[in-house]
Amino acid sequence: MLFRSRNPAISLALQGGGAHGAFTWGVLDGLLEDGRLEFEGISGTSAGAMNAVVLAHGLLHGGRDGAREALARFWGAVAASAPFDPSAAVTNGENGNLSPGARAILAWARHYSPHELNPFDVNPLRDIVVREIDFERLRTHCRLKLFVAATHANTGKLRIFETREMTADALLASACLPALHRAVEIDGEPYWDGGYSANPAVFPLFYDCSSRDILLVLLSPLLHGETPHTVEEIRSRTLDLSFNATFLREMRMYAHAREYASRTLLPAGRLERRLKRTNFHLIEAEELLSQLPTETRLATSLRFLEMLRDQGRQHARTWLDANYGKVGQRSSVEIAELFY
Repeated sequence: MLFRSRNPAISLALQGGGAHGAFTWGVLDGLLEDGRLEFEGISGTSAGAMNAVVLAHGLLHGGRDGAREALARFWGAVAASAPFDPSAAVTNGENGNLSPGARAILAWARHYSPHELNPFDVNPLRDIVVREIDFERLRTHCRLKLFVAATHANTGKLRIFETREMTADALLASACLPALHRAVEIDGEPYWDGGYSANPAVFPLFYDCSSRDILLVLLSPLLHGETPHTVEEIRSRTLDLSFNATFLREMRMYAHAREYASRTLLPAGRLERRLKRTNFHLIEAEELLSQLPTETRLATSLRFLEMLRDQGRQHARTWLDANYGKVGQRSSVEIAELFY
């Protein structure tokens, strides 16, 4: 069950990013260990959705310590499930480098569909989430508000799966990269990775949660480095931009709407009041993750994942030291400067 105290409650928006989601694992682990914040809602996409649902499962079974243990088990299982040599996926424990087998899979994926490459639809991640998460109990007993994003493959529309709808398929749909996996069918409808329509969706936290504070945990840089020139660099950058366009547009909308609402001292409407009282916060690792090639999002070395986790823990501690006193009072980041 969700832990109870008089500590301030926040909502979390967790971005997707494959293996880079181990950084978010570290952020969550640091927040749980600190113990001064409660979580009301979590919106997640892809790896962010995995972290959100595993966290919720752990809270149900063992409170904060149970959540930390559940996250560690999940990411350990991801590392152990690698279909190629995981020891080759890391250099000096710092920068993920894919093994020749993984590189071959990526190369083939540019020329063959998942139906051709994987005719039996083998997905080790399915085995992990089914084994590690009690979805039935989650749907009926979880007090945490979960919002998992997926993209309808035929319309491009965003689908948000809430706590009462959470299944293994819903979670896998949020992380379904169409170049590597078949669309996940739910109620006869096909879904792909949620990053195409929301990475992550912030509006459920704004409209459906009562806590004033939303903490964004981002894995994609808000400012990229040099303009890409090679074919591979361009392909990588266009993928990054396509996965983040909807999130950037949504955050720009909030920045614009807040500025509009601030033009009057006495906002008359419910929406204006909500806009003025919502506080935004940010934890990111732009300096670290911007230096890693896009392909490292598929790296599964435990050493690499633990390095990202440790970085996430450190960033969480730094953010808490600098900004805990602002929770419930004011934003610790100016979203207009970041997204406008």
